[in-house]
Amino acid sequence: MRKNFKKLCSLMLVTTMVASLALGCSKKEDKSETNTEAATQAATQAAESDVLRVGMECAYPPFNWTQVDDSNNAAKIQGGGYAGGYDVKIAQKIAEGLGKELVIVKTEWDGLSPALTSEKIDMIIAGMSATKERKETIDFSDNYYTSDLVIVVKKDSEFANAKTINDFKGAKITAQLNTFHYTVLDQMDGVNIQEAMETFPDMTVAVQSGKIDGYVSERPGALSAVAANPELTFVAFDEKDGFQYDLDEVSIAVGLKKGSQYTEKVNEILKGISEEERAKLMDEAIKNQPLSE
Repeated sequence: MRKNFKKLCSLMLVTTMVASLALGCSKKEDKSETNTEAATQAATQAAESDVLRVGMECAYPPFNWTQVDDSNNAAKIQGGGYAGGYDVKIAQKIAEGLGKELVIVKTEWDGLSPALTSEKIDMIIAGMSATKERKETIDFSDNYYTSDLVIVVKKDSEFANAKTINDFKGAKITAQLNTFHYTVLDQMDGVNIQEAMETFPDMTVAVQSGKIDGYVSERPGALSAVAANPELTFVAFDEKDGFQYDLDEVSIAVGLKKGSQYTEKVNEILKGISEEERAKLMDEAIKNQPLSE
């Protein structure tokens, strides 16, 4: 009986050792897998830290547009295609100053601020003005362009020779959806305010077809529309005869997440771009825009 007991004890000891060895191997494998996952995650984060994700519509010439190739030093769009325009040139200078690779994230206008706050993009460079409403949810850099408001109409329109914003009585006028451009329409006496439209190309087509008589635009956008569509023109106003608005509303700035690590450096980079160079970049953007816009 003692002999059988010793055999039983020996068998139990061997079983325990095998189980312990298997458990040890399992822990090593788990640890190895964890280390691999951590290394992969670290590598991904390191790669992402070298990329600057900039959001813009890619549909608002001369500030930004979409094109099929990299002509005129266009930037790559995430998912395919290229983006050109004034905003792209500013984005390239900022990316270079930050030592990062620029990637354009094509985003609808209404989705830009949500994309920034949810960290899908690092900043907005999209012809966006720093309005009081936007400042409630995101921060802005110093201005990188300042413009004024005009109204785009057809050359043969009865309103093409208007001198003041009150010379458009009876006209069907609109502006882009969710922009301050639409809010100033109330300053025009007797106009027939139309439903806001999503994009500037949509409004250009609406003017050409006669669906509307005109739309509010910043001067660069109007210059761009006229350059691409010779049948159009725009009406500009003296300060006393035009729209009333805060300077910030026509001053374009970089949108940044609240407390962004980039703000100070972006402002430093922008200060290094002279007014002369900014004007030159805008002239080139108007010249290089796709004629289909």
